[in-house]
Amino acid sequence: MRWENLTVEPGEHGRADAALFGADAVTTRTFDTPEFRGITFHEIRARSVINRVPGASRMPFEWTVNPYRGCTHACVYCFARKTHSYLDLDTGLGFDTQIVVKVNAPEVLRRQLASHRWRGEHIAMGTNVDCYQRAEGRYRLMPGILAALRDHANPFSILTKGTLILRDLDLLTQAAEVTDVGISVSVGFTDAELWRTVEPGTPAPERRLDVVRTLGEHGIGCGVLMAPVIPFLSDQPDRLRETVRAIAASGATSVTPLVLHLRPGAREWFMAWLGQHHPYLVRRYERLYAEGAYAPKWYQRRITRQVHDLAQEYGIGPTRAEMPRRIRQPEPERPTTPEATQLSLI
Repeated sequence: MRWENLTVEPGEHGRADAALFGADAVTTRTFDTPEFRGITFHEIRARSVINRVPGASRMPFEWTVNPYRGCTHACVYCFARKTHSYLDLDTGLGFDTQIVVKVNAPEVLRRQLASHRWRGEHIAMGTNVDCYQRAEGRYRLMPGILAALRDHANPFSILTKGTLILRDLDLLTQAAEVTDVGISVSVGFTDAELWRTVEPGTPAPERRLDVVRTLGEHGIGCGVLMAPVIPFLSDQPDRLRETVRAIAASGATSVTPLVLHLRPGAREWFMAWLGQHHPYLVRRYERLYAEGAYAPKWYQRRITRQVHDLAQEYGIGPTRAEMPRRIRQPEPERPTTPEATQLSLI
């Protein structure tokens, strides 16, 4: 495996010729338990965990932290599959079952946040692979990461499909008292049959919406990234309406649609899945994505308009993905004023 070619990005926190970790620092483990059967974990000690997003990226943020590489969610469309090829790992089944774990991520992050070079900029998490995937239940890296961000009052956001985020509810609340925190849950559709085949390792869509609901009940506003909207499978008007209605019922503060994109690595794996489960759609996809990884602008605009219209109908609206939402705590109740109520959350 090409562990050595993972170098610190130029201009980040070191020279570009310094490897993030060396091959001699890798420990490979398997666990004979039902939830991890067939999965191999490569435990490494990273030299840096704050990553600069490449300038050409469409991402609306500059810095990320990703404690894992590879993801047991096994979403067939995951754009991050290509990153496994950088390690000479397979971008198909290997991405789902060969998980790299940066076991020292909390300590390294704390050190980097304390560096005089770090300017306290927003850090996005869950943007490459899910930081609350199944492995997090065993390695428990996120509590230390959240504590470091809280202690340095560093703004951050989390995008997840995992229900495990509720374990860290107290830390999220504490962090929100000192900095800007944005939480989003990804729910692209609510169709159970589609979910079972396209996102086989994730909690069910209704479970994820329960997370949104629970966060809201604890005073934490949570948006929903409606992603991906899958052409010809989840983009029918009635299915869009069903999904937006469920999102609204969960109490989501916003809904932001994102049409499926098929980058190299993900495209091959997704198209193989499509040929197996929906062969009649293969030619339609080849035409729709003939110009590259993204669906045509006219199609993206149509989906966005439909979802935004439905969101307005159900009383929720879109937010810009790059804008963190400050989690505001409810005002303490005043015993002498029985009629006092909590402030509305934004």
